Amino acid sequence: MGEARDNDAYEEELLDYEEEDEKAPDSVASKAAGESAKKGYVGIHSSGFRDFLLKPELLRSIVDSGFEHPSEGKCIPQAILGMDVICQAKSGMGKTAVFVLSTLQQIEPVAGQVAALVLCHTRELAYQICHEFERFSTYLPDIKVAVFYGGVSIKTHKDLLKNECPHIVVGTPGRILALARDKDLGLKHVRHFILDECDKMLESLDMRRDVQEIFKMTPHDKQVMMFSATLSKEIRPVCKKFMQDPMEIYVDDEAKLTLHGLVQHYIKLSELEKNRKLNDLLDALDFNQVVIFVKSVSRAAELNKLLMECNFPSICIHSGMPQEESLYKGRSLQLDWWRLDARCFREGVHDGEVWVMVLGLLGSCPCRPTTVGTSAMVDVGGL
Repeated sequence: MGEARDNDAYEEELLDYEEEDEKAPDSVASKAAGESAKKGYVGIHSSGFRDFLLKPELLRSIVDSGFEHPSEGKCIPQAILGMDVICQAKSGMGKTAVFVLSTLQQIEPVAGQVAALVLCHTRELAYQICHEFERFSTYLPDIKVAVFYGGVSIKTHKDLLKNECPHIVVGTPGRILALARDKDLGLKHVRHFILDECDKMLESLDMRRDVQEIFKMTPHDKQVMMFSATLSKEIRPVCKKFMQDPMEIYVDDEAKLTLHGLVQHYIKLSELEKNRKLNDLLDALDFNQVVIFVKSVSRAAELNKLLMECNFPSICIHSGMPQEESLYKGRSLQLDWWRLDARCFREGVHDGEVWVMVLGLLGSCPCRPTTVGTSAMVDVGGL
């Protein structure tokens, strides 16, 4: 009951923030529409990246990345025009590309000013999003991107901000709020406020408080975009409290959130049978890379040791190691993180479940992606 009252109080506070501010001039959407029309960048009815009339530098980065057609084509034109957006789509369908491309298309870098702020709930996701911004801004050298998250000395981040203020900031709410409260990170020029995996941040009361406090440090007149693969009907009204007349794209049929072409298998085993079955699968299957998820740090270490003894080259990544080490190991494997169903990395393994994920990565394996789940539990479905 206490948490519910706190929750209501913070929602009222957010509403008061909107009502007490002076009425924003014109909506960001109409202003951006006028500016974009003058520049001749944006086309509304479009299906391919070239039809969006993006900056040539962005198109060049898109070609370098091997993308041909936007999978979230409904969102991109409105996002480029500066409209507020709530978008739900299955993992791997290009939600990140929507806000990365639309932000880079609109942003006009000014020295010493943060123009775009992206919040997400884990350090790994923040690092991944920063990488995507850097990838697509390769030919926009004036745009600087930086990522801030916990687990790294805050002094390091403060020194970075003193030396060079980025135009695009990606980070977790706790660290971003700490930097903003200490006046090291200025948010008064933010024009694009983005939440990735928004439901994970807004469902947690503590994280929602941080997000709301950060939100109130930014100007009233800005574009707000929220994205997630899972948006319950209960959390949608909370998202809309941050927005003005947003474009909404939802998927209410959970079956439609399963990636097509993904072959899923489920094997019910006792705990003692799992290691032998995993060894048999790895011997029998043709694969390029394999990612295995387990439920604890100790289990990860034990399984890694077993795989090495069986002559399967393996590394172990878990929450018990320093952030720099886990990111370094991920890079050393050259894992295509953005091509995986990244929900597992962001959300972790559900209580009591042990998942074995065997994936033929898109673009590097002729076979279709495959997942194999094993569990000692009875009522566990596919991922």
